[in-house]
Amino acid sequence: MGDKSNEHPGAAGRAPTAGRPSSVRNVVLVGHSGSGKTTLVEALALTAGALTRAGRVEDGGTVSDYDEIEHRQQRSVQLSLVPLEWGGCKINLLDTPGYADFVGELRAGLRAADAALFVVSAAQEAEAVPGSTRAMWEECAAVGMPRAIVVTHLETARTGFDELTRVCGGIFGGADPDAVLPLYLPVYGAEGPDGHAPVTGLTGLLTRKIYDYSSGAREVLAPDPGRLPLIDGARDRLIEGIIAESEDETLMERYLDGAEIDERTLVDDLEKAVARGVFHPVLAAAPAADGARQGLGTVELLELITRGFPTPLERRAPEVTTPRGSARPRPSCDPGGPLVAEVVKTASDPYVGRLSLVRVFSGTLRPDETVHVSGHGLTDRGHEDHDVDERIGALSAPFGKRQRILDSCIAGDLACVAKLSHAETGDTLSATDDPLLMRPWTMPDPLLPLAVEAHSTSDEDKLSQGLARLAAEDPTMRLEQNPATRQVVLWCLGEAHMNVALERLRNRYGVQVDVVPHKVSLRETFGEPASGRGRLVKQSGGHGQFAICEIEVEPLPVGSGVEFVDRVVGGAVPRQFIPAVEKGVRAQAARGVAAGHPLVDVRVTLVDGKSHSVDSSDGAFQTAGALALREASGQARIELLEPVATVEVVVPDEYVGPVMSDLSGRRGRVVGTDQAGTGRTVVRAEVPEIEIGRYAIDLRSVSHGTGRFSRSYARHEAMPAQVADRIRESAAAEVMA
Repeated sequence: MGDKSNEHPGAAGRAPTAGRPSSVRNVVLVGHSGSGKTTLVEALALTAGALTRAGRVEDGGTVSDYDEIEHRQQRSVQLSLVPLEWGGCKINLLDTPGYADFVGELRAGLRAADAALFVVSAAQEAEAVPGSTRAMWEECAAVGMPRAIVVTHLETARTGFDELTRVCGGIFGGADPDAVLPLYLPVYGAEGPDGHAPVTGLTGLLTRKIYDYSSGAREVLAPDPGRLPLIDGARDRLIEGIIAESEDETLMERYLDGAEIDERTLVDDLEKAVARGVFHPVLAAAPAADGARQGLGTVELLELITRGFPTPLERRAPEVTTPRGSARPRPSCDPGGPLVAEVVKTASDPYVGRLSLVRVFSGTLRPDETVHVSGHGLTDRGHEDHDVDERIGALSAPFGKRQRILDSCIAGDLACVAKLSHAETGDTLSATDDPLLMRPWTMPDPLLPLAVEAHSTSDEDKLSQGLARLAAEDPTMRLEQNPATRQVVLWCLGEAHMNVALERLRNRYGVQVDVVPHKVSLRETFGEPASGRGRLVKQSGGHGQFAICEIEVEPLPVGSGVEFVDRVVGGAVPRQFIPAVEKGVRAQAARGVAAGHPLVDVRVTLVDGKSHSVDSSDGAFQTAGALALREASGQARIELLEPVATVEVVVPDEYVGPVMSDLSGRRGRVVGTDQAGTGRTVVRAEVPEIEIGRYAIDLRSVSHGTGRFSRSYARHEAMPAQVADRIRESAAAEVMA
């Protein structure tokens, strides 16, 4: 934001360390997939001296070489930390995935950061800022997190910088578009043969100077006098935007009276407004050209981070309690205070084992000390709660695949911790004599089911361990052992999330699995009254088997379960055998009578039977009871009951029609709509669960990535006859196979 020398104060070859919380800046990069976040991180690392040339760390590899899947797919799939040094500050850059399936990684980054850089690509259409980016802006706004906007891909721009800034002001500024304004304007060079003019530098609106990058290093030049009117027009608007957010109420009066506001005052007020999260500057950035050591706008961006973004001292820590739920004061960012830290990411490294990325909120974390690990309350997703003491291993600062050893990690800083075998993402680390638990951040609910089976007998032994390790790394996954369908189901956020899970099982944990169709929990019931007779008469020499029972079956209202009634008179079935008949009936009901699904909502009445003084037994009457129920089912219409979910879909108003039409096509019943803030609507519907197995994917298509939904079980109800017939045919074909 002001003039700095061209010499970068970074240091390659050693791990950046923080001397005090005031010298730390934790910044998360947010943006859609392909917006250029990882490239921007590498450009900043090059300018800060952490890279020897574009994209390369000094010992080989790149800062994005953290996960083998990322390397193959050429996109980020998990949160990664890149620490830099600039201007006497340690900057922790948290690079997050841009794809919606990995929003859990993004929210972990928000938890660990104190400010956010929203990366927007000029290579897209002006109005096409993705809905996921807008949603994350709103989340940051709700907690008052400072934000700035970085425009990338100006070299292939489909949208001009001025137009994109205007669009960002309308989208992100809301009622106050002047809260989103550029600090610098691009300087364009001569047009090439393709008619495109490259961006060669930036014009500082507050300083009225040109920062030229055309030589490969930043040079400060005086502006062309012919550009001054353009500069002054944008500068006046910027000054008005800064003054409008100034804490000095006299500044606006002085400005309106024609007083010249000095540059130092404007810069100070700008930095305060950015740190308070009420003003959001727009900057442009681009990677360094071949042979250059500074990318366009990287120095300006590092200056904004170190001078305009808040320190950890200015952040309010999350609420804490004891593991038993007693409230405790929020921790203060004091390196000498009691230890309170949180695991924001868990990963497995092929060389050092499990690594936990930890944000320290209070105290100082040191290697080889014993800490208390408190669980995070996500047992419904297959994550165990923890309440144990554990000795940690080495502390390190990551850079690509390399880990650089740290002596300690103070309050406000981040580090990787080795050998935390029990701790999972979201767990709290605290002192052993004063265990604490931080309030967990909100995780999205995984709504895409992935049913898997071990490929071979050798894989069966490794499957449970592999799935458990997957769940430990990613709290957005939910592991389910469904007793009704006897399937192992991994619930994911989307198709990309699902594919990454499968690849990690195969390549990281050595487990080969087969993906099988996901089954919903169907049930059966009688559609009309019926009767049945169970007869077991066997004589094979010596002691035989004899049991005859007659039953009547009638349907009951939904939710009634299975009732058994004894109406035998005259001792036709001896009293001691009646419980055996009931046991046989209930066992057969659990197995189903038509398509192998549990029988529910019926009353089974035992009305008559016969016994033998020698050959009758409990086992014989259990079998007869089951046979009687099966015979009754052959004389009645058996209905399949399917689970119905209550679904709530939140979408922008323009997509309400397509969403309602899509739900109707899934046999859904729309039961109402409500407004959900400006320009958004909640659509409530009841939809059979069998129809929404892939709705997490399909909704993105229908709503262009702007919709989200939740679901909850409502009840079981009768399935249409034609759908039930298809289910029965499929079940019969599976048995034949």
